[in-house]
Amino acid sequence: MKEEALLSKLQPQMVEWRRYLHRHPELSYHEEKTSAFVADRLRELGIDVRTRFGGGYGVVGVLKGSKPGKTVVLRADMDALPIQDEKSCDYSSEVPGVMHACGHDGHTSILLAVATYFSARKEDLPGEIRFVFQPAEEVCPGGAKGMIEAGVLEGADAVYGVHLWTPFPAGTAASTPGPMMAAADEFFIDIIGKGGHGGMPHVTVDSVVAGSALVMQLQSIVSRSVNPLRPAVVTIGTIQGGSAQNVIAESCRITGTVRTFDEETRQFIRERIEEITRLTAQTYGAESKIQYLMGYPPLVNDEAETERFFREAPKVFGESKVERCEKIMPAEDFAYYLQEIPGCFMFVGAGNEELQAVYPHHHPRFDFDESAMLSAAKLLVTMTQSYQGWE
Repeated sequence: MKEEALLSKLQPQMVEWRRYLHRHPELSYHEEKTSAFVADRLRELGIDVRTRFGGGYGVVGVLKGSKPGKTVVLRADMDALPIQDEKSCDYSSEVPGVMHACGHDGHTSILLAVATYFSARKEDLPGEIRFVFQPAEEVCPGGAKGMIEAGVLEGADAVYGVHLWTPFPAGTAASTPGPMMAAADEFFIDIIGKGGHGGMPHVTVDSVVAGSALVMQLQSIVSRSVNPLRPAVVTIGTIQGGSAQNVIAESCRITGTVRTFDEETRQFIRERIEEITRLTAQTYGAESKIQYLMGYPPLVNDEAETERFFREAPKVFGESKVERCEKIMPAEDFAYYLQEIPGCFMFVGAGNEELQAVYPHHHPRFDFDESAMLSAAKLLVTMTQSYQGWE
């Protein structure tokens, strides 16, 4: 296959790009140098480039073939995380407190390689390919919405994205039709009581007691109010209140996250959290304030495009290495693209015990098997050519 030979030649370049980006990570909404790096590489390929796309540091490269055909959008995310890199290697982060701990440096390098491949075969290209390098996947409201609002999907027919995934071994791939990744919402609750002396509780309203009761009540939502056939999570991440052992706290703050796969359950849980918060506070004579942030929606793969994945991925990985994965509770703003046009989000295995690529995503020692980048690039090329009907 032509793509096998050309993409294989690009593997050392992908590794070089990835390691450069890993040494120079940038946080969400601050991807200035990363954006410039990507734009320069695309211009070197003769691809039309738009920068600062979507009101931020988004980059879009447009490649139009010499033949009429369909338009495919390929997306990679570029941002890093506020985590101190604890790996000991020659490409560890040079930015204190910031690292690529989720593989976005790999995603960016993969898409640059795919752009290189298609630019070399422009005369064979039937239609158009848009290479979307998106900022701010890690932080709500996310970069995808701005890219869409700026028109990246206008006139497009399909959208594909890959995620290097260390829970799966290198040399494998997985996806699933319908809901695959959860919606992620956040809540911030303040319980306001009446502070006072720890030895005189009868003249106070103890916000910590009310908050503690609320934590237990919120745990009953999934177990007793949500249909057990609809997966959901309500997690309390923090509870903060009080300043001394002999002082009854005036206020208590509780924060948490909600994960769901369908809008009905998502809205129901929000209503229950707001109702239980109000009533529990009242029961203890306290007041409550709640800030509820609706984050990314569920990521829902198109049925037909997921079928395409299961037809095409075995050509890259082999029949026994492509699986239907279970739903997972992490969220992805690629979900917004899939709300607009058909597409598929795909996991490419990147774990390898021998290389110490075993740490979970968002871990200070996160790393991945770089051979997975070549597999991911081949997958994106194969999916695109299948959709466009390359001869």
